Amino acid sequence: MMTRLLTTTAISGGVLLSLSTPMNAQTPLPPIEVRAPKAFELGQIKVGERRLGVPTKVAQPGAGAGGGGVGAPPPAWVPSEKTDNGPTPSQHTDAFGGYTITNRQMETFARPSLDSAVNIAPGVNSQISGNSRNEQNIYVRGFDRWQVPLTVDGVRVYLPVDNRLDFARFLTADIAEVQIAKGYVSVLDGPGGMGGQINLVTRRPTREIEAEWRTRFDFGRDGTFLGPMTYGFVGTKKDMYYAQLSGTFQNYDGWMLPASYRSTLAQGWGFRGQSHTQDYNINARVGVTPNATDEYSLSFSRQEGQKGAPLHTTDPISTQRFWRWPYWRVQNLYFLSKTQLGDSSYVKTRGYWSKFDNSLVSYDDPSFIKQSLPRSFNSAYADYALGAEAEVGTQIGDIDTLKALFFYRLDNHSEWQENFGQNFRGTRSGCVTSVPCYTQPVISSIEDTYSAAVENTFHPRQDIDIVAGFSYDWRHLRQAQGFAVPQGVIDYRPIDVQAPNYQGAAIWRYNDTDRVYFNGSSRTRYPTLFERFSTRFGGATSNPTLKPERATNFDLGWSSLFAPGSRVSIDVFYSLVDNLIQSVPAPQFGVNVTQSQNVGGGRFWGAEISADYFVREDFSLGGNVTLIRRRVNSPSIVNFQPTGVPDLKMFLYAGYRPIPQLTLTPSIEVAGARWTSITNGNWYYRTGAFCLTNFNADYTPGDNIKFSAGVRNAFDDYYVLADGYPSPGRTFYLASKVNF
Repeated sequence: MMTRLLTTTAISGGVLLSLSTPMNAQTPLPPIEVRAPKAFELGQIKVGERRLGVPTKVAQPGAGAGGGGVGAPPPAWVPSEKTDNGPTPSQHTDAFGGYTITNRQMETFARPSLDSAVNIAPGVNSQISGNSRNEQNIYVRGFDRWQVPLTVDGVRVYLPVDNRLDFARFLTADIAEVQIAKGYVSVLDGPGGMGGQINLVTRRPTREIEAEWRTRFDFGRDGTFLGPMTYGFVGTKKDMYYAQLSGTFQNYDGWMLPASYRSTLAQGWGFRGQSHTQDYNINARVGVTPNATDEYSLSFSRQEGQKGAPLHTTDPISTQRFWRWPYWRVQNLYFLSKTQLGDSSYVKTRGYWSKFDNSLVSYDDPSFIKQSLPRSFNSAYADYALGAEAEVGTQIGDIDTLKALFFYRLDNHSEWQENFGQNFRGTRSGCVTSVPCYTQPVISSIEDTYSAAVENTFHPRQDIDIVAGFSYDWRHLRQAQGFAVPQGVIDYRPIDVQAPNYQGAAIWRYNDTDRVYFNGSSRTRYPTLFERFSTRFGGATSNPTLKPERATNFDLGWSSLFAPGSRVSIDVFYSLVDNLIQSVPAPQFGVNVTQSQNVGGGRFWGAEISADYFVREDFSLGGNVTLIRRRVNSPSIVNFQPTGVPDLKMFLYAGYRPIPQLTLTPSIEVAGARWTSITNGNWYYRTGAFCLTNFNADYTPGDNIKFSAGVRNAFDDYYVLADGYPSPGRTFYLASKVNF
């Protein structure tokens, strides 16, 4: 396997260079206009934001996200900081170890959904959950979706039962940037940021009339049409207000396995069974800007999806689950504001209503028609949340900035289930095929979450920031219910939990373009209702006293414009995890019964390097490399290994613009081995490493139109990230974009 990986990597690298390296120096090209969506600034999170108290020569606009060294002596040629118009999009790191993925990066490297987009960033990877749920999980420096909150414009997307978000459901066409805080998450962004935070920042109009239309068509390795994607945006920006409306729709029949895949009883050759998906979202916003500093906005978003669930390729058919999701729906209505108070103070507010509806249907067999066995059911969730936040900040002289936040959120969960093949007594008497034998009563859970935070930034010199933050979080559980046969509805005893959080950072910008930084944080993550109370179809028992997990994170970084037209960023990180939550065997409660417990601790450590080098105005190189190791102490689980994260991850790319209208962008993705487990969790093994070669070509015949074509996994490599769930083979795409 290693020989094949090295060979593939060498071939891919050669192809990348041959396609992108010009033979001779080109004459200067005219400026290229690359239109990028403007980020909705009210929706940005704190990490990555420039927070010096007063303007100085090192605190100039745009430098806060680690962009490209504003204020540096101009090199022979660099892409415009304002338009990012080089052959390849610039990478953006910040002074806390975080990373921002821009809309142009997602478009250039053909990343239509969040799970595929995050693989661009160092220290972050996604992979399939590896079970019948068919969900894409995201890991940030080894921390997964339970430990890394997801927010949209700063509004938390949270499922109070289990928070099993499927990141493939979040489409990126309407996202101006993806902010990824890694390790250090500001206490001003609310509770739960134990290992990081992912924030999707939507776009905002910048012109009096602004519109965009995108289409994309995907094809399998043999040219089979897989499905379309369409995106539209229209907006207006006036002196005193703005308004916008946008939407995305995609409908895929599924995807194709590589030609080298060998058929099994559960999965044939060609199309991956039950891999079909359909998603759409709609977003609307109105905003008022009465002056140069204040802004008030009201936004609404709705996204809905449905999907199948591919089977494990080698497990016996009799042991598998036959599941489908007929709907997966998230809605948000949120108000954001910023009001300037005098010259040195401000107030920000955020209020929101969120709703989540989800349905899961289970069938008897692979026909996905009949429901007659006790394993078949129709399950529905109906959740909603109400939340409000208020942040105030003030500048004290020229050397200190003080900020404070109060956070409140109410989560309400309701669920019910129609059961087939058994009645409320647990027998089959009176049951009829495809007719629910009984319906469980609605059970509900209600809880409140609070957080009070303060953060202070001290500026002993104009080139130094010293940041300290503290927050205290508490959760009040009002009601928690479960259901079991034959007991019926179970009312659990509510238990409240509280925990402090601490953090500090030091940033030294030793010249106009370079910086060194160090930060540390100690943050907690509360267990979900699922971890505390779920019986998991009778295979688990509750644990109401489950404690919060805690991670203590350290990060040391350096970023520099090491040569004209270039930037390099290096981070080393170390995390200590306490009270780690895992599902472990609990034989005292019955045979094959598990329970979520605080099993011990863990250590995550590694390093990241990202670099951009704009050789000439027609040729550029870039990429990032991540090394990570994880060790978890879990005495209750024999041979336990942390899964889902490769030891090595590389993303390398080049860009060549032979003529002003044409840009060629080859790239390669390399990932080392990672741990996975078989279905019953009794055996762990390491998957193989892999290298994927990708290519994108953009042709811009006019200022307002662009055509794109490309291929992912060009060599149709077969690779597996989770046991029994192979990844897609070669995929082609054609796309177009029109701006008005």
